[in-house]
Amino acid sequence: MQYPIVPILAAAALLVGCQNATQTLDQEQQAAIQVATSRGQFELNCPAATGSVLSRNLVNPVLNGPLVSGQQRAEYQIGIAGCGKREIVIAVCQIGSVSCVALEPRK
Repeated sequence: MQYPIVPILAAAALLVGCQNATQTLDQEQQAAIQVATSRGQFELNCPAATGSVLSRNLVNPVLNGPLVSGQQRAEYQIGIAGCGKREIVIAVCQIGSVSCVALEPRK
């Protein structure tokens, strides 16, 4: 009996490429901290401010079908503290790219 090689290779590639939510969040976390800390340092006018992760979540795309699919995102709530001030910045990273953005700090 002969097995079709293309479907077998495609299935193997999918299994190897899969990672769980924790691994994905870990992979994007450093970029999220960096972008949020940079924004926080600017907003607080404090170059010594540092950031730490308060929470993180994997956000699935709104559209996720066979013909149209959105991008999965990692969302981090980063606490920024320094110079006697504190604020929270939301960092969102697009999974599979080096793109992260720090959103308006919560007041």
